[in-house]
Amino acid sequence: MSAYTRVDITATDAALASMYLEMSLLGIRTVVVSPQLMTALIKAWMWSLKRIMRLVYSKLQGAKLTCRAAAFSGKLVLRTGVSFTSPYSCRSLSVFISRSFVRAVKVLLQIAIMSVPPTYGDLGKSAKDIFNKGYGFGLVKLDVKTKSDSGVEFKTSGLSNTDTSKVNGSLETKYKWAEYGLTFTEKWTTDNTLGTEICVEDQITKGLKLTFDTTFSPNTGKKSGKVKTAYKRDYINLGVDVDLDFAGPMIHGSGVTGYDGWLAGYQMAFDTAKSKLTMSNFAIGYKTNDFQLHTNVNDGSEFAGTIYQKVNDQLETAVNLAWTAGSNGTRFGIGAKYQLDSNTSLSAKVNNASLVGIGYTQTLRPGMKLTLSALVDGKSIHAGGHKLGLGLELEA
Repeated sequence: MSAYTRVDITATDAALASMYLEMSLLGIRTVVVSPQLMTALIKAWMWSLKRIMRLVYSKLQGAKLTCRAAAFSGKLVLRTGVSFTSPYSCRSLSVFISRSFVRAVKVLLQIAIMSVPPTYGDLGKSAKDIFNKGYGFGLVKLDVKTKSDSGVEFKTSGLSNTDTSKVNGSLETKYKWAEYGLTFTEKWTTDNTLGTEICVEDQITKGLKLTFDTTFSPNTGKKSGKVKTAYKRDYINLGVDVDLDFAGPMIHGSGVTGYDGWLAGYQMAFDTAKSKLTMSNFAIGYKTNDFQLHTNVNDGSEFAGTIYQKVNDQLETAVNLAWTAGSNGTRFGIGAKYQLDSNTSLSAKVNNASLVGIGYTQTLRPGMKLTLSALVDGKSIHAGGHKLGLGLELEA
């Protein structure tokens, strides 16, 4: 087994079905764990079932419960078997089993996920998503994603701005050569800009990702390039980007370290032509299963913070605050997302400028998602200037 293993969480019987469903709703399908955490996951499974065994023997007559946990080919597979003679229904026992051990597994999965901290740009992402996802004010947008039998992914996007009547579009193709950790991406936009990206991951060393990104505009002849490097492992996530400008490349760097839920990160930009530090940002945060706190200072003059809380399986809330040195005003906003059912969600947000945003997302059918949004200026409701948005995502 390698030093770090990609683990797919799979369900193999009815007793695991509800746990697998809950993991899927949380977006947890694959995690990267060390052998020690792999062992901890299996031990948590066994420990949970020992507790269940005591209950089974105390309340059910002639009950027998068996379990197996194994890790092979990068998969953690959990199996249970139950046979008993009792007035309790098999479904009731199955639900009880799944609810019992899902808590222990979720805690350990959180540890596994937190073992590799996020990138600097993803700090406070849960709160940012509450304020940004599910809205598209003043825009009519269409996204289409398809995948060929050979594995080539196609993404087509079209965007119309209702204020300027400008229409933009893009076409992106992506091919992954998993055997060698290679990803090739080609992109074309209606601005007649061509982009090529080649990514190599986990080949030179585990956790290292190298990306070569170039753009070319045939109309102007302008060319640009960038080399991106990212390295992640337990407790650290580092990144360095260098612009390919021979007049004096710009260097962007960032690093995040995390331990026991605490996160700290630094981001900088250095202009080699001027030998000057043009950006210096610092952030700290704390993250648990249902609560996240993030604060940051940008260039020593802008201070911001976000709080995210998952109240329950249906409701998520977030608060953001920002203040700039030399100004008297503090900017703040409150946002929430409510999951009406498995296919429908409702989002709402308001800020101190009395701008109220509402978003509605509906999965019409598998692979088809509709998003409606509206922005209302609370200070001038009768004056107009409100914005509507429409988005449609298709995937096949």
